Amino acid sequence: MKLIKLDAIDSTNDFLKALSSQDQQENFTVVTAENQTKGKGQMGGKWESEVGKNLIMSVLVKDFLFNNEQVFDLSIVVSLAVTAVLKSLNIPDISIKWPNDILSYNKKLAGILIENTIKSDGRIVSVVGIGINVNQTDYIDLPNASSLAVISGRFFDKETLAILIVEKIKENIQLWQTSSNDLWKDYFDSLFKKGVPMPFKNLNDQNFMGIIQGVSPIGKLQVLLEDDSVVEFEIKEVKMLY
Repeated sequence: MKLIKLDAIDSTNDFLKALSSQDQQENFTVVTAENQTKGKGQMGGKWESEVGKNLIMSVLVKDFLFNNEQVFDLSIVVSLAVTAVLKSLNIPDISIKWPNDILSYNKKLAGILIENTIKSDGRIVSVVGIGINVNQTDYIDLPNASSLAVISGRFFDKETLAILIVEKIKENIQLWQTSSNDLWKDYFDSLFKKGVPMPFKNLNDQNFMGIIQGVSPIGKLQVLLEDDSVVEFEIKEVKMLY
């Protein structure tokens, strides 16, 4: 595994995307940073992190996705890799808040942002950004966030954590060839609030009740409404109120 460690960068995803334009970059190249000045979340959201306290990393993944309809497969592979590693560290009550935030109880520990580039020959090259709250303990302005240190009462080595996650991503990609149905089931079973009536808010700021049923093959959230219809939502089309 090639590991590039940076003190500070605007975005590890952007840095790795620029590197990946050179086809000789090896698969699973990793970039980490102690400080990221323009961290990105889903759909243009921001990822903020206290300098030096958290794991900020991007991973190059090639030769896994081959068409746009498979894009969500990588979200499953990566989300399950992160959850597996956190469970191995005895972090309790881990779940995946669709599409790929990782929670302990109802507090956000990690976020994942996957950016895909289609090459001229049709290949899809992915840069997987992962941010994990590791040793930060101050979340006064972020009431829905927590960290491994806060939850467990101990501190962690960030580089070891990065290596464990990349190895698990590799393992899951291998498993996908023969056991994709099992990984889909694991993802479904890990969904935060699946099967529980809960309030949501739509793009029109309207609140409604629904029950998460699952996720479609292309990654849309499937919600059972009060009229017994099941509606599918894209990322950012709906917000869970919890």
